[in-house]
Amino acid sequence: MLTVLGFAMIATFLVLIMMKKMSPIAALVLVPALFCVLVGQGAQLGDYVLEGVGNLAPTAAMLMFAIVYFGVMIDVGLFDPIVRGILRFCKADPLRIVVGTAVLAAIVSLDGDGSTTFMITVSAMYPLYKRLGMSLVVMTGVAATANGVMNTLPWGGPTARAATALKLDAGDIFVPMIPALGAGLLFVFALAYVLGRRERKRLGHLTLDEALEPRTGTVLAAAGGDGGTERPVTARSALASRAPGASMPQAPGTPPAGDGDGDGDGDGDGDSDGDGAGPAADEGFQGLDPERPTLRPRLYWFNAALTVALLTAMIMELLPIPVLFLIGAALALTVNFPHMPDQKARIAAHADNVLNVAGMVFAAAVFTGVLTGTGMVKHMADWLVGAVPEAMGPHMALVTGLLSLPLTYFMSNDGFYFGVLPVLAEAGAAHGVSPLEIARASLVGQALHMSSPLVPAVYVLVGMAKVEFGDHTRFTVKWAALTSLVVLGAGLLLGII
Repeated sequence: MLTVLGFAMIATFLVLIMMKKMSPIAALVLVPALFCVLVGQGAQLGDYVLEGVGNLAPTAAMLMFAIVYFGVMIDVGLFDPIVRGILRFCKADPLRIVVGTAVLAAIVSLDGDGSTTFMITVSAMYPLYKRLGMSLVVMTGVAATANGVMNTLPWGGPTARAATALKLDAGDIFVPMIPALGAGLLFVFALAYVLGRRERKRLGHLTLDEALEPRTGTVLAAAGGDGGTERPVTARSALASRAPGASMPQAPGTPPAGDGDGDGDGDGDGDSDGDGAGPAADEGFQGLDPERPTLRPRLYWFNAALTVALLTAMIMELLPIPVLFLIGAALALTVNFPHMPDQKARIAAHADNVLNVAGMVFAAAVFTGVLTGTGMVKHMADWLVGAVPEAMGPHMALVTGLLSLPLTYFMSNDGFYFGVLPVLAEAGAAHGVSPLEIARASLVGQALHMSSPLVPAVYVLVGMAKVEFGDHTRFTVKWAALTSLVVLGAGLLLGII
């Protein structure tokens, strides 16, 4: 009974948010509350919620102060050189922009923290997507999938959990998996290329005024295929020449900008005003203004050193991550904006993102608290493991890899690696399958896991990109699942799994 209700609860949640019948926060709270009553444990709802909130409170605190910290770093211009480099590479070509998104997300993912990756990637790429009217869910989908593959780094979490759960060395798990994970990453780049070609076909090969340059640039002109033309103007006059709400020119016959799935039907545009006109608002380009008053060029190397020190301390685990970001945010605000009114202004500027992400995390605590407290997640896992035919015993590595897709999507990594993986390893050992193979196979689902509604970092991604979570889910899940299957297939072909 609990198994059926568990799957029904998850299905109900996903249907409601993907059909936009409820907001993610409301669905994360009301759906589990209803199912908690249905299983006859309504009296324990408060205990389950408080336990879930307690477990996720450190994550919420980390995200809150991380958003403030990186928001300040963006304000003061720390990432402007990165954005300049990406703009020079992309040259306003949608294909290059999507590929650049995948490359940037993969590189930044080396720090092992998904929230940091998404904040930096969206900060760099969002203005370009908005200005060209590109699909924002292409950006979130590519970034999340690339980060999911890179999330398997030993300091990223899953590999360490698998090693701990099965009492293995993390290096023995990860190093042999590098070729398979490399194949997965190459597939993400190939996917980005395909999606980029689709965006180029939809929008045309465009040119863009270089907003990072203080004086000169180009403005979008005719956008027919590769025949776009450009004319030099000042960046200031290019922005001023467009009335608020005006949209960018497009190739004749192309669908409205902002289509969520790249097919031009206008759905899932992720645009906050819902009109599908991605470039209609110029607010996304404010962060690129080379003359914005929040820039602190004299403090550039201090901010760079502070950020490197913060990331180093995170990797070395000198202090808990929430504490590190709390201290880092306080230092960044104090040094860059010593006057109290300026500090309040910076905090207020990022309050919307902070409230949105923190609200999502605490709402997700209700979902995970009920799922775990009622025992639904355990019954679901036991049913899935028990459903494996006896004849598949010698192929438990393959079974583990396949099960890692749905289980890491519908469960937290802790629940999967500490609750389910030991059971799978024990079943595999009975048929001569080594725990190392089981542990490696358990990593393949991470590309899909990073878009799970139970991963707090994904709310940073969709929140900063102003994309509906349901749109992101509908677009990303199929590509992320395919990426995971590529990793699994490469692992099997190369004899790693």
